[in-house]
Order: sequence, then structure tokens, then C-alpha cells
Amino acid sequence: MQNYIEESHAVAGEPAGAEPGAARRALVLINPNSRRGAEAVDEVSRRLEAGGLALQVETFTSPEEVSSDIVRRAPEVDCVVVCGGDGSVNAAGPGLLETRLPFGIVPLGTGNDLARTLGIPEDLGAAIDIITAGKERTIDIGLVNGKPFFNVASLGISTDLAHTLTSDIKRRFGRLGYALAAMKVLTHARPFTATIMSKGEPMRVKTYQIAVGNGRYYGGGMAVAEHATIDDHHLDLYSLELSSVWKFALMLRAFRAGSHGAWEEVRTVRCTEFEIHTRKPRPVNCDGEICAHTPAKFQVVPKALRVFAP
Repeated sequence: MQNYIEESHAVAGEPAGAEPGAARRALVLINPNSRRGAEAVDEVSRRLEAGGLALQVETFTSPEEVSSDIVRRAPEVDCVVVCGGDGSVNAAGPGLLETRLPFGIVPLGTGNDLARTLGIPEDLGAAIDIITAGKERTIDIGLVNGKPFFNVASLGISTDLAHTLTSDIKRRFGRLGYALAAMKVLTHARPFTATIMSKGEPMRVKTYQIAVGNGRYYGGGMAVAEHATIDDHHLDLYSLELSSVWKFALMLRAFRAGSHGAWEEVRTVRCTEFEIHTRKPRPVNCDGEICAHTPAKFQVVPKALRVFAP
């Protein structure tokens, strides 16, 4: 794994780019298994070309393909366009970090939380207009045990939710699928003990969930913290320390607003690095996909990537 922390502060070599006056060359990666992916392939290509981009279009069916395609095609393109949901963008993270190509998002998934954080609309035409306009924004990225995440990395309830919320449920029920899967997960949820290290100080907690956010939104519109942004160079952690997991239902409105830190059962911490240790290895969910296990080290990489955004 490359040292993204050290490299993030150096100005990466700009891509050679197209000749003056030529169209920008874009690698377009489409997840046909995303909620709207298969039906959108032709329209996405047509609109991007109409906006002046020269395209290399590839579909993918596994996360491993995404980053390898970006690295392989990097000398031939000036930017990357990821068409899919948060899982698709997460899969592109390692390749984007290695090549430092600017990227755009066409949100075709269920949650589309990174797009929401960046102010990218779900309307296909409006999202593509942002990419063709070419205005860039620099954002941070999070790492957990060296694996990148854009939105939130978490353990506890969310990992069970990631297993339960299948692609079929997402396609059939859309965002309602989150609620259906969550009800099933909460029925069987049990607390676990963990030690959170922040600024060298240990905190031993009994919790149902620990989440570490780089961006603002996750889980189909939940806010990790009230004032979190994806370019504030910090991570926001919360730990859900409830006497009964069903009290979480009373907190839903606060979680959507990011004001859950006002509840005494929710521990919140803001820092640039965290470590989480558990008695037995527990899986860590990154942007909806299991990507690591405890013990887990979380870091923020400031100004890591350039994205086309309002």
C-alpha cells in the first residue's frame, strides 16, 4: 500500500492531458449492477460526449476491476467518471489515490451519500453537466488500515446491515431497503466492548456501533456530525452506547440532522487519527462494503483528491 499520507501534501504530477484545443479524455466506469446502471449506459455516454468529452467506456462487475482499470488507463486519459453508487466510488479510491486523476460522479446507486455530501444531484443530466463544466473541488479521504473510504467506516450494527442489505433489496426497494434491513438487524443486535484510542488516551466503551466519518453523509442520508465536511481535514467519531438498541429509533431524526451528539448515550470525538481495538477481530464497513477488521487504525488524508463538484 502506498504511503498516501506523505504523498497527499506533494503536488502530484499533472497528467499530460489532451493537446490544446482537443477534447478532454475521460475514462467512464459504469457499474451495470447498480440500481440504475444498466439502463443509464447509453444516456450517460451520449450526454458526456455532447458535453465535449472523448470517452473510453468500461463496465465492471467486481470492485477489484475498478482501481486496476484506472491505473491501467491513466496515461491515456485526463479524468475519470464513476457511474454507480457509493460502493463503486469506494472501489475506485485506491486507483484515484495512485494516479491523482480528477474524477466525477454520476450517482446511480441507492444511497449516493458522497454525491449528497458534494452537492451533486441525482438527476442524470444535472450530474453530467457538473462534470462537463470541469469545476474541481479538493477533498479529503479517510484510510482504515490503509484502505480508503470517502464517507464513513464503522463497526457494529452497520457491518450487519452491510451483510443484510443485498443488491436485490436495494434494486427492489431503493432507500426503503435501508429501513427494512435495519429493522431485521436491530432485532438481533448485541453490544460489544471496544477500546478507542484518540490522542494517546484510551476510552473503553460498551457500544452497539462505532462510526468514523470523513465526509458528512452515510447510510442513505444520515449525518455523521452536525458540522462535518469532506474538506475539514478531520475525522468525526461517534459511539452508540445505549441501554437498549431500540432507543436508536427515537434518535433517528437527530442522526439525520447530525445532532445526535446531544444525546448522553452517544459519545462523539473529533480528531485526525483513531485506533479501535476489540477482544476478537470485528469487521469494518467502508462506504457499505466490508474492507478491514479490528484492530483498526483510522487516518485522514487532507486534500487527497480532486472531484468535479458544484
